[in-house]
Amino acid sequence: MIKKFVYLEWKAFIRSASFGKNLAMKIIIGFLMIYFSLIFVAMGVGAFYVLKDMKLEPLVTVNKFLFYYFLLDLIIRLLLQSIPVLNIKPLLVLPFKKPTIVHFSLGKTALSFFNWVHALFFIPFSVVLILNGYDVVEIIFWHLGIMAMIYINNFLNIILSNIDKLFAVFVVAIIVLGGAQYYKLFDITLFTTPFFQNFYDIDGVFLIPILILIGLYIFTFKYFEKNLYLDAGLSVKHDVASTENLAWLNQFGTLGTFLKNDIKLIKRNKRSKTTIVMSVIFLFYGLIFFGNTHQPPAMQIFAGIFVSGGFLFVFGQFVPSWDSSYYQLMMTQNIPYRGYITAKWWLIVIATFISTILASFYLLYGWEVYLTIVVGAVYNIGVNSHLVLLGGAFTKTPIDLSNAGGAFGDKKAFNVNSMLLSLPKIFLPLVLYWLGLRFADKTVALSLVAGAGVLGFIFKEKVFSLIEKRYKKEKYSTISAYKQKS
Repeated sequence: MIKKFVYLEWKAFIRSASFGKNLAMKIIIGFLMIYFSLIFVAMGVGAFYVLKDMKLEPLVTVNKFLFYYFLLDLIIRLLLQSIPVLNIKPLLVLPFKKPTIVHFSLGKTALSFFNWVHALFFIPFSVVLILNGYDVVEIIFWHLGIMAMIYINNFLNIILSNIDKLFAVFVVAIIVLGGAQYYKLFDITLFTTPFFQNFYDIDGVFLIPILILIGLYIFTFKYFEKNLYLDAGLSVKHDVASTENLAWLNQFGTLGTFLKNDIKLIKRNKRSKTTIVMSVIFLFYGLIFFGNTHQPPAMQIFAGIFVSGGFLFVFGQFVPSWDSSYYQLMMTQNIPYRGYITAKWWLIVIATFISTILASFYLLYGWEVYLTIVVGAVYNIGVNSHLVLLGGAFTKTPIDLSNAGGAFGDKKAFNVNSMLLSLPKIFLPLVLYWLGLRFADKTVALSLVAGAGVLGFIFKEKVFSLIEKRYKKEKYSTISAYKQKS
């Protein structure tokens, strides 16, 4: 049966409409995997000797940072690791037993690069520890406990990617722990370091993560087996039905039509509603940076951009994916791309303006802090709004608005072109601000960043012409990508 599943997976890969692109991407990813594998091996061998040279006890020091290591690993998984469990619907109409389908889907994750790459660090590190006099049996126990933690992250990734309530709890916990650590109110490593060290010091402690891993697997298995139906999650209860015309937007012609569509999309769908929540969370981003004297001064403008640009980054990066379910229909209509892009731009501008007003509580930190946020908003409107719309031409990840699950968006929707376009969003204002501080003062630094935003606004029409051409060039590849359901 497992052999049959492997055969079906291979056929799905080679028969895909984007087989050539997928193959090229997998080759590139393969080279990256080899590169990072070599880095992990080098780190595993060299970590012991580097820590010894720093007069630190290697095993204790590594155990101290394992909490952050596992946390970073989980965050990377949430962003990048694919979940094979999601591609099971075609199997439900075939004579396969549900437990077999679920076991196979979960078993595929065990072979993921995100799991075995860690062994390339911990196995060499463990061997070096043994060669330098550490107890062989205890090191093996410690290693088993660590690898169990790696696979715990594997199943936590699956659970958090599919159960939004748990994902929300995870995000809140990270914010609370990160804030407490940052402001030196609570150091969680004081508790986690002894726990990891006990994998080596106390016999049997390594069984704790192994038992947790078994429990997580059983929980994940039962969750997916219970929801393994074609109609699972499709029915949504609505207590009150309401309609809205937003007729006042009709005065803006085609622009108003697009704006009405976007406003209704945000209000009526769980995924898009989350952009509002995330935008509010971004407002408090500045609390980490403003008033903190233990950081480079240039990070002030970094905070200013994120405080005012929450909606821009959360909503804007998925244009036009929000319309992926009916994008093909839109392309059959006589719809001008310029009007479509302009409507998205105005939506981003309005949201940025509202965020800047709501961020006025930063006046408690002083006028200079709030002025930094205003300058960040100007840069977002003049430069970053254009960059996210341009990046949208390369974002070909469909979003299923009818799916009640995954309200926090597609956590794996990363795109190389979009990622490259995101660099100027962050680093260009940092460079401009740093140059102003380096050769003049804060006033000049803020003027440089604001000036870049004003220039972007002045040349808006020319920039929009370039963006429109790119959307037209990517039109058919975008339609083809939105047809790929798996």
